This record gives sequence, C-alpha cells and structure tokens, in this order.
Amino acid sequence: MARIVVLGAGIGGISMVFELRDALGRKHAITLVNNNSFFQFTPSNPWVGVGWRSKDNITVELPPLMAKHGIEFINKPASRLHPAESRLELADGTSLNYDYLVVATGPELAFDEIPGFGPDGHTQSVCTVDHATKAHVAWETFCKDPGPIVVGAVQGASCYGPAYEYAMIMDKELRNRKLRDRVPMTFVTAEPYVGHLGLGGVGDTKGMLEHEMRQRSIKWITNSKIQKFEPGRAFVSEVDDDGNERKKHELAFKYAMMLPAFRGIPALMGIEGLVNPRGFIIVDKHQRNPKFGNVFGVGVAIAIAPLEQTPVPTGVPKTGYMIESMVTAACQNIVKLLAGETPSSEATWNAFCLADFGDRGVAFLAKPQNPPRNVNWASEGIWVHLAKVAFEKYFLHKVRGGISEHFFEKVALRLLDVPKLKRTDP
Repeated sequence: MARIVVLGAGIGGISMVFELRDALGRKHAITLVNNNSFFQFTPSNPWVGVGWRSKDNITVELPPLMAKHGIEFINKPASRLHPAESRLELADGTSLNYDYLVVATGPELAFDEIPGFGPDGHTQSVCTVDHATKAHVAWETFCKDPGPIVVGAVQGASCYGPAYEYAMIMDKELRNRKLRDRVPMTFVTAEPYVGHLGLGGVGDTKGMLEHEMRQRSIKWITNSKIQKFEPGRAFVSEVDDDGNERKKHELAFKYAMMLPAFRGIPALMGIEGLVNPRGFIIVDKHQRNPKFGNVFGVGVAIAIAPLEQTPVPTGVPKTGYMIESMVTAACQNIVKLLAGETPSSEATWNAFCLADFGDRGVAFLAKPQNPPRNVNWASEGIWVHLAKVAFEKYFLHKVRGGISEHFFEKVALRLLDVPKLKRTDP
C-alpha cells in the first residue's frame, strides 16, 4: 500500500484528494495536511469583505468530511519538506513519510515586501476568508464615516480578478447604502493597462473593464509601483512603457484593499531543484518535479513564467479551470506510476474566470491561457453575477458531498453556449 500525501486543502488540494480516492479506491492511503481545519471557497472572499457572505457560508469543516471518505486529515502546518528523504516535517516536530507528495498549498502572501502593507499594516485583504472577515469589520467602520478608497494589486501580483471584483462590489454596496457620492475611488494596478489580468487581456477585457470603471466613476492608475503605505496614505510611482518613473502619486484613503505578490511557503523555500527563487514548485508537463520524481505540484504553488515582460512585474494567474486540469493530470500520472507505467497525462492550462461586480460582471475564457488561442472569449452582463452565485452553491454542495467533478470546466464550456449578450443589456 502506497501513502500519498496532499499538502494544502484549497481548490487544488480538495479536488486532488477526491480524484485520488475515486481513482485508487481504498487500496492506497491518502493523507491531507492543512494548516486550517476547514476548506474555504476563495472566490467568494470579495463578498465576505462587504458582508454579503460570512465565513460559515463559504467554509467546510475538513475532519468529518475526510473521515467520511477514508482520508486521513492532519490539521498542522508544515515546517520543512525533505524531498530527498520523502519526508514532510510538521510544525510540532513530527514527520510524515510518503511515497508520493502533491503540493497544493497555494501561496504565501508577500505583504512584508512593501512597508505598511497588509492586514497587519494599513490595508485590508480578501486573499483568505479570515482576512476578508477582518476587512468587513473595517468596512462597517468605514461606512459610518466614508471617504476615499484605494483598491487594486501591487507590483508582482498575479491574481487580478478579485481586485476588480472588490472594487465593483464596494461600488455596488455603497450605492445600496446611498453613500457612493461621498467616496472617491481609485484603482491602482501593476498591469500595463486595465484588463491585462496577467494574461495579455482576454477578448475585450480591456474595453469591458474600462467601461465598467467609467460607468462607476472609478479612476485608475496602471503601470504602478507601490512604494509604501502609511496611515491613510498610499505612495505610488507610475512608470512609462520603458519602466522609467513618469509620475508620483500620494493617494489619501480611509479604506484600502490591495492584493499582494505571491511566493512559495517557507517550508519549501530554498530547496534546490524543487523550487524557483520565489519558492514555487518547478514542474514538468506532467505536473511532476524533474529532480524529485515523487513530488507533484498543482495550483498557485507551481512556477509559471510570466506571459511577457511588462514595465512593472506582473505574474500569471492560476484559475480554477487550470487547477482542475493540473489535478487530473497529476492524479492520472500517480496512478500510472503506481502501476509501473510512465506518466503521460498533461494539463490543459486553460484560464476561466467569472468576475462578479455585484449587479453584473465579466466572464472570460482563454484556451489555452497564453496567446495565440483557440478560444479567446469574454462577455459581460447581469448573468455573470447570477452564474457566480449559482456556481458557489454548486461547488460547495459538491465538496460537502465528496464528489470529484470538473466544476470550472463544466461551467466554462456551458458558457460558450450562452447567447452573446451586449453591453447595452440590463
């Protein structure tokens, strides 16, 4: 009997253990290791930030769920991986030996790279459900005495969708509260243009998102580097297309939410041949590490080179559709290795996003992620908001049932059949 350890219980990790259980039955042991006792549906965090959801709405407790499906669950942080020994050291000093390891940790959030940044500094975050819960507390205080908002993503960030979502959702909630006229809002991003998304744009995401910003009276600054945050102040350098400083901005705010750059978790940092300098897992086309052949990586934890050089560094997003394909490839290749066969399954790495704006939204699908693409599609309308609400309920229902299914792929393919909605639709 082989022991397969999955490190991390986000969308990648939870999908991984269910796919492995379906593929292997009870013939092999599966262990899930996570620093939290719960799974969180991260795409809903922007809603939590304004009080449209609570932590209980979007989390699933893991101990009873894993026990139900015969999966060992260990609720402890990892302190150090020893891949040459096939051993994972945990924070309490104990260790797990494994035959195969799947790293699905997601990232560490690099708030410390900018002075005054993050929930322990002067800005809010919606990267985790606990951050978003704290952001909601700050939001309620802000709404009692509103003022300027700064929102966006800093240099090196790779996940831009939630920044756009949170800006638009805050706009909608302020309009609901009849406070929008008292709140100047500025979107600040490292992207070279609005709607770049780390993907070079998808369809007309530039036009669509600029249109939404104009409709909602949200100003924007692109090609930006955040120098520091102070109480109620963001210090921003805007650069030109050659990366030379063009203008300095000192932006006042009473509420700020900026997405950080990502890096790998400390337990993996500096392991030669396993991770790149930022601590992301190096994988081949089979999701397998070239040096340590019994280690696989899926999701945000893996290394993907940026699409292109931009004046300010931008990373590449890893969306749910892409993560699902990584999970399936890794699972199939582990099954093949257990059978004495050579890994051959490859992930598709397609990008799909439902970006909810509270009363409408933008959806995009890039197949493959990098251009030129076979599918380069974007659309918008109230149906995106409704689709994301339905998708959240569907995904959490399936997770609670322990069902392995390609949720993101199914929705993405169905959306291609949606009648083409125009910008003028209500």
